[in-house]
Amino acid sequence: MTIKILSLDGGGIRGIIPAIILAEIEGRTNRPISSLFDLIAGSSTGGILALGLSKPGNGKPRYSAEELVQFYEDKGGTIFSRSLCHEVRSLAGLLSERYPSDGIDAVLDDYFGQAKLSESLTDLFITSYEIARRDPFFFRTTKARRDPAYDYLMKDVARATSAAPTYFQPAKIRSEEQAAGHDRLDYFALVDGGMFATNPGMCAFVEAKTCGTAGKHDGNDLFMVSLGTGQLARALPYAKVKDWGIVKWAKPALDIVFDGVSDTIDYQLRQLLPADRYYRFQVSLDILGSDDMDDTSEQNLHELRTVAEELISREGERLGRLCEQLECG
Repeated sequence: MTIKILSLDGGGIRGIIPAIILAEIEGRTNRPISSLFDLIAGSSTGGILALGLSKPGNGKPRYSAEELVQFYEDKGGTIFSRSLCHEVRSLAGLLSERYPSDGIDAVLDDYFGQAKLSESLTDLFITSYEIARRDPFFFRTTKARRDPAYDYLMKDVARATSAAPTYFQPAKIRSEEQAAGHDRLDYFALVDGGMFATNPGMCAFVEAKTCGTAGKHDGNDLFMVSLGTGQLARALPYAKVKDWGIVKWAKPALDIVFDGVSDTIDYQLRQLLPADRYYRFQVSLDILGSDDMDDTSEQNLHELRTVAEELISREGERLGRLCEQLECG
């Protein structure tokens, strides 16, 4: 049996790019994404997408991919919003998080309500990082269904995976069990999974191959679709950065971590999976579209949509082959 995996990169508002590609796949197959894949992995904005595509609603997914495109267009400005008072108090993000959590908390509560991870319509693997215990933290439906202590609310999972340092406060989620060596901790402190797995494809590969969906598998029966959120193209010339200190390096360093991890995982997966079992779709943002994770301006959203639609046009034949394999697999 072929195990079909969908991997969704992090990237903030640029998540609209994979959302548009997924809407195209749903349109071509006339099937929801959750029925086409056995496992969906996501980091940061990709984690929010994975949860949205898999949240149940009257026997079918609550949200279509097209509705999640609208999520970015309608709610992006609320998620990445701050008052003048907050901007002054935080010195535009130098002394505190760039955005208060009120906006993202309200949006996630509205979209996910009281739905739990175990209720997902397909298996999910959502990344985060636990900063109190200094460990990667994975939200897995396979574990949530076995152990009620790990059956978190989808809105809390979405908040944890997208808590990008410098952008938002870490997420604080109640822990039902106390970890060895931290006996007094009754909570998890979680930040963006993109810190170590912007591209969660390798995590998903290992999950499916060793202990995840439907038991153990070898690489020959795994099929993966990996969607990026745009290749960073903003140059950092030596003459400009050679004397930078902590303050000036903070945001570029985070971008480099996200971008470098994504490209590295893509390279690794290309070595492990045959070409007809691994599809990676990525766009360059060197002409249109800002690579900022929080640029929710109407112009930038239009440009991000444009680069996604250009990719669909350019890769139309390849997308067609992919959809045939998904429907037949």
